[in-house]
Amino acid sequence: MEVDQERKAIPEGLWQKCVSCKEPVWKKDIDANLRVCPKCNHHYKIGAIDRMNMLFDGEWTELDAGLYATDPLKFKADKAYDKTLATLANRSGTREAVVTGTGMVGGYRAVIAAMEYEFIGGSMGSVVGEKITRAIEEALKTSAALIIVSCSGGARMQEGALSLMQMAKISAALARLAERRLPYVSVLTDPTTGGVSASYAMLGDLNIAEPKALIGFAGPRVIKQTIRQTLPEGFQRSEFLLEHGLLDAIVERRDLKHYLVRSLKFFVG
Repeated sequence: MEVDQERKAIPEGLWQKCVSCKEPVWKKDIDANLRVCPKCNHHYKIGAIDRMNMLFDGEWTELDAGLYATDPLKFKADKAYDKTLATLANRSGTREAVVTGTGMVGGYRAVIAAMEYEFIGGSMGSVVGEKITRAIEEALKTSAALIIVSCSGGARMQEGALSLMQMAKISAALARLAERRLPYVSVLTDPTTGGVSASYAMLGDLNIAEPKALIGFAGPRVIKQTIRQTLPEGFQRSEFLLEHGLLDAIVERRDLKHYLVRSLKFFVG
């Protein structure tokens, strides 16, 4: 009876079991550590707004906040697409799967686009493509550096070919940025897959990733079933990609801003 009373005295929701090391962790410790497990260094997903606040020096200005998706194809599955869009804003805190903004990073003018995984898996729909393209155009207009933080399951199936068109659209805008010799740093987080990894996520002047991030086009299970071969250990994780020359660096979250500032100093300082 005394043990039961002690258990009831402990408020629920203060601890969580780490998905990686399976150890109980005080939630406040994870939040204080930038959403990284203090025991095993597992990097949890972080929201787009929190990511922007973490990277910008202080105040920053959001771009195209009023731009959000509609339902051009009248897509219906288990739930109508327009109803899904209507309910997601409250849960994710954003009206689309990407937040874009402009401000200073280490004293250097920068435009940042951060993807929001809580909004349909960070999927790339037509508005995501438009917002990122406009962010690139803002960098061109203000001669600013561009940073894109990817966290996405790929193209948004509810928008069909309209979502796939965004791959070429954003890539073409990045080509104009390269012609102006303005730096683009791509930050790949867990997960970065599908059409996002097949386009702008891998087109940076620097391609860097957080530890153990899943990065690839199709998932490892699909690939294994297709080629009927056992895949290498850690296949499609950032460490494997770095070893095989597909990434420039793996940077832990606590070091990310410092690394970006050093990179911008190298490019434009």
